[in-house]
Amino acid sequence: MTRYAAFLRGVNLGKRTVKSAELKAAFEAMGLGNVKTLLASGNVLFDAKANKTLKGKTEAGLKEAFGFEVGTVLRSVDELATMVAADPFKRQEGDDAKLHVMLFDAPVPASLQARSVPGDFDIVDVAGREIFITFYRKPDGTYSGNSAFDLEKRLPNGTLVTSRNWNTILKAIA
Repeated sequence: MTRYAAFLRGVNLGKRTVKSAELKAAFEAMGLGNVKTLLASGNVLFDAKANKTLKGKTEAGLKEAFGFEVGTVLRSVDELATMVAADPFKRQEGDDAKLHVMLFDAPVPASLQARSVPGDFDIVDVAGREIFITFYRKPDGTYSGNSAFDLEKRLPNGTLVTSRNWNTILKAIA
């Protein structure tokens, strides 16, 4: 058995609200083991046998349970641990910086031009199926980063990506 993290795109945004207990029940109904939700933003940890149909199985099960499509990006907990061990941010986080990772279902498209915007965000690294981003505090105390998420608008149609705070990744492997 392999321990997985499912990062769900667009859950608990607007009218697409799914309670953690319902999400856990949906994954258990799919026959997945040791299911645990993480935070309230569409993160689920579970055990399953590794196979090529796991992603399709989870997406079909979620559509059946909730009545709408839910894009799912899967990573094994071992893959997440390897990502964390690589320390892409070089321990930058502090009061003036927040760390995020864009998780792609497939390799980051070569056509994507990922560029930093000074004073807003830095693209720290683009590696395989992830883009690592540091957002900076603005003078008014907020973290914008909206221009970083504009990267999604430049992706080819059908590209599945979801973003998470780095702390979510750390909690997933804890």
